Amino acid sequence: MVMPENAPFEPQPSSRDRERPFPKVIFTAAVVIAASLGFYFLFAGPKSRPVVRSQAHLPFGAAEQAYAHKLQIENVALSRAENFAHQEITSLSAELLNNGDRSLKAVEITVEFSDELPQVVLRESRILFGGAPTPLPPGARRQLEVSFEHVPSSWNMQQPGVVISGIEFTPIK
Repeated sequence: MVMPENAPFEPQPSSRDRERPFPKVIFTAAVVIAASLGFYFLFAGPKSRPVVRSQAHLPFGAAEQAYAHKLQIENVALSRAENFAHQEITSLSAELLNNGDRSLKAVEITVEFSDELPQVVLRESRILFGGAPTPLPPGARRQLEVSFEHVPSSWNMQQPGVVISGIEFTPIK
């Protein structure tokens, strides 16, 4: 093949270049896709709330209901903060006072957030100090803190209702 002298030189692709179609580009694209999917599932995830499994509740029969009147929830305070995922967390802190004559292994509270009407917009039950190594003895008080990740925007920003909804006594020896 004869080329004119002033024509620019254009190299012809070798057979080796034709066999491997841009391996760096394919590898880079695969890494970018995998990283994008990883970030999506880690941070964005599905927008619907996951199915809530039924939580075991503490007993609240006649004996527990009668004893619930001897428990006081005092110094209730609310705070709001943003977590690392830019979600607003509402925290409730309080003190639980045991004015009864029995030691408690665990106490369950139910917290109700209301709207302006006042209709309940969120109701959640939490077991307090169930895994604590020491029970709550008679006459003692214990600090508690409960956090809520998904308080509806229709909440009236007032203090939620907090009631005792379950009690587990320590065994009598």
